[in-house]
Parts: sequence; structure tokens; C-alpha cells
Amino acid sequence: MSYCVNIKRMNEILKELQKEYKIYAPVRFEKRGRYSDTDLIRYAEINSIEDVVYDEKSDFSPKEVIYPITQRLFYFTEDEYMESKVDDKKILILARPCDINGFRRLDTIFLKNGGTEDIYYKRLREKVKFILMECKKGGWDSCFCVSMGSNKTDDYSLAIRFDSDNILVEIKDNEFTGLFANEKEVEFTPEFVTSNPTKVNIPEIDSYELLKKIYDLDMWKSYNSRCISCGACTAVCITCSCFTTLDVTYTENGKVGERRRVQASCMHEDFTTMAGGLSFRKTAGERMRFRTLHKIYDYKLRFKDEHMCVGCGRCDERCPELISFPATINRLYDEVEKLKKAETIKKDIRQTASIEEVK
Repeated sequence: MSYCVNIKRMNEILKELQKEYKIYAPVRFEKRGRYSDTDLIRYAEINSIEDVVYDEKSDFSPKEVIYPITQRLFYFTEDEYMESKVDDKKILILARPCDINGFRRLDTIFLKNGGTEDIYYKRLREKVKFILMECKKGGWDSCFCVSMGSNKTDDYSLAIRFDSDNILVEIKDNEFTGLFANEKEVEFTPEFVTSNPTKVNIPEIDSYELLKKIYDLDMWKSYNSRCISCGACTAVCITCSCFTTLDVTYTENGKVGERRRVQASCMHEDFTTMAGGLSFRKTAGERMRFRTLHKIYDYKLRFKDEHMCVGCGRCDERCPELISFPATINRLYDEVEKLKKAETIKKDIRQTASIEEVK
């Protein structure tokens, strides 16, 4: 069922929903952008439909709604600990297809990775329902969701299209049908992006021998001078899930405090630093290699169905050094093709030599 709702009525519906739900959407924060006199668009609670920024890409992903930058896990004393509490309200998130698909990757990491569910993620995730927001035709210049297969989804309860003074709403979840019972029925099915200005070719890494050669490619060294290891790319990524934990003791009593989960980044210099100063990835190029392969090789190798990257393109827009992730993927694809071609030539030479020996 689909309906046409005017702005005033949509706000009344939001008020009804707020009795049970916290509603999050991309919101504009004026003069809070990375450059002077620029705005920042990130996810926050909304009170009206006019708060929603629907015609621009958000600078940050919606993952912070259920995977906060800093999350209190539990309190502790010298004798016991107590789990932190979460709000009783359920959660509605207005999100685009790539981000909804990104949440599925996070679900895999936190709920299906190693046979143990992360209870702190789960208790928020199970509250979530999605309102699908259509993208404009083709997405934005940095988007490559079509190449990553994340441009479409059916995982939503409502879908909306902003149409001048009206909102078109498709209802898939019967829970919400009663709110629109008196509204005008229309024909509306959300449309999905079918092509992007940016396209990537995913390299096929089909052997461990090839992977070892990829590790030694000179292309990674170029990032030693370009990448400043700031972690901006991972901060905005919907599928990055790395974290560290921090125990905070209260000054009044050093034996009482709380444990927090804090988002971390594999691009930071100290991310792999161990006791004694050992580090597994010492250079920016090594860290870029890890991130790239994790997004378009390791994750799919382990979980089979899809790549980790959803092609939202936020990392490109936030990188202060203008490093393009799709360009990195395409560069790796070209290098892999060269390695495969060189190996084919070697095989042909060896076969020719064997034939000559037989003669």
C-alpha cells in the first residue's frame, strides 16, 4: 500500500511515531563543517520531516545510532558490575539502500562472527526498523554502489519519496498501516539507482600465491607519502567496525568506574602496536593495503555472499589527502591483471620448453 501525505500530516504522523520510536535521519548542522562556513550533515533525532536532508549525501553514516563512537558497556565496583541501560523506545532510521545494506555487514561482524553475538550491539540492533530514502538518479559523483551490488534492498518497513509539498510513502510493515488509513492511496514503488558516475572493477584473487604477490606490489608504497593515517575514511564508513575498550575510574573512588567501547581505526599508526612496541603494519601503505583487501577480498572470502564495501563513497569525500578508494580498487584490479598475464606467459614458456625437451 502506498499513500500521498502532505507535510503537515506527515509531521503529525511523526509525532505519533515518537511515542514508541526514536526517529533518526540526516540533519544539517550549520557552520559545523570541516571548512570555514560550511555545514555538516550527520544523523540525529528529528522532530519534523523538514529536519531531514534528503537531497544531499550525509557526511557520516547512520551506524552511530546503534554503534556509537563511545559506548558505555557496564559499570563496575571492586565487588560487582552492572550492565548499562538502553532507552526503552524502538528506533526508526531513515536510510539509503547502501546504508541499509551496510547495516547487514555490521550484523555479520557483530552477530555472526565466531559464533558469539555482541550483546551491546544486538540490544540496539533488534530495536531498529528502516525507512528507505530514495537516492537521486545515479546517486552522487563519489558513489559506486552499483559496482558493489548494494544499490537495492527490500529490508525496510516504509519507503518515502520527497515530492514537492507532499511525501509519497510505501508501507511494507503492517504495524504502520493504521497511521495512513485516511490518506490518499497512490501508486508508488521506490526506485533504485541503476548506474553511477563512478565504476569499479573488483579484482579476482583466486589463489594464495597471487595474494602474496599482491602484498608485495609497489603501489602500496605510494600511500606512504600520501596517506597521513588520520582515520577519516574509517570514521565515516558504514561497515568499519573496529573498536578498543577503555576503563574509566572515578576520581572519588579509584575502584569504581565504567568500561567504554570506543571506535578505533585500522588506519591509525598505533592500531597494531603490541606490548614491547611490535607493530604488524608500520607504514601507511601497509595499512592502506589491509583496509583495501579487507573491503574487497577478506570479508567475502570468509562470509561468502558479498563484499564489505557498499560503495557509499563517503571515504573519498572526507579524505584530506584526496585519496580515492574506488581509484585504489581499480588500480589494484589493473595490477592483478598484469600479474595474471605475467603468470600466463610464464606457463606458456614452460610448456613450450617441455615440448622442446620431449622432441
